[in-house]
Amino acid sequence: MIDSLKYGDYTATIRYSSDDEIFFGTVTGINDLISFEGTSVAELKEAFQEAIEDYLETCKNLNKSPDKTYKGVFNVRVPAGLHKKAAIFAMQHQVSLNDFVKTALVYAVSHEDDITAQLSQKDGSFALDA
Repeated sequence: MIDSLKYGDYTATIRYSSDDEIFFGTVTGINDLISFEGTSVAELKEAFQEAIEDYLETCKNLNKSPDKTYKGVFNVRVPAGLHKKAAIFAMQHQVSLNDFVKTALVYAVSHEDDITAQLSQKDGSFALDA
């Protein structure tokens, strides 16, 4: 299960505090920390929307981009056996390992339900962890 809310182009992760008896969230993919809370789902959604609108207005006033910049470059650590299998697969298909990984990521984000099921396995492992 993914505990999140969406408003426009923005997404927030949602949690519940049993100690405080409130829902709270934080916005992802932005340059700053925005948090919000509510005692009901309706209150939480309203607080999220208000937080986004306030943040966008503040960014506009400061002439600042609200969205986090992604370079398109990141390191990925995988088991050596998986690295080997992926490299061989890429060579067999006459593509670079980078292009193979790009294709795998595109596939993963376009098949969110399947990937979410894999990610929620109790042992956290994938079939190709070798």
